[in-house]
Amino acid sequence: MEWWRKGVGGGRALSGWNSTCPFCPPDHARVLREEALVYVLRDGFPVSPGHVLIITKRHVASIFEATHEEREAIFGALDVARSVVASEHHPDGWNIGINDGTAGGQTVTHLHVHLIPLYHGDQPDPRGGVRWIFPEKADYWTKP
Repeated sequence: MEWWRKGVGGGRALSGWNSTCPFCPPDHARVLREEALVYVLRDGFPVSPGHVLIITKRHVASIFEATHEEREAIFGALDVARSVVASEHHPDGWNIGINDGTAGGQTVTHLHVHLIPLYHGDQPDPRGGVRWIFPEKADYWTKP
C-alpha cells in the first residue's frame, strides 16, 4: 500500500495531514519519484516544460519548519529531479524557488520547492532571474 494511503512517510506518521491540501495526498499520476521524506511531483500548472515540485511528505508550511533531514532530502531530490528533467527536456538553465508565507507568494501551505527549467528565448533578457518579483529593483546592472 502506498505511503499516502496508509498515512506514513519515511517510517513516521504524517503530522499535520490536511485533507484540503492538494499535496495531501499527491496526485499519484504526477509523482515522478518518491523518496523517504520527500517526493517529486510534475507541476499541475507548469510555467515551462519539465517544471516539477519537490514536496515534503510531512505536511509543514515553511522551509523553516522542516527538519534538517527533510531539508537534506529536498536538496538530494533536486539533484535527482534535475537529472530526469534534463534528460527529458534539455533546458538551458534553471530557477529554483520557494514561496514561503503569503507575503512570499505562497498559495499552497505545504512546503514545496519549484524546479523550473528555462530555455533560451523564454525571456528576451533573463538576467536578474527571480529578482523580477520587484521589477523596479531587478535591473541593477544598468543603474548608476
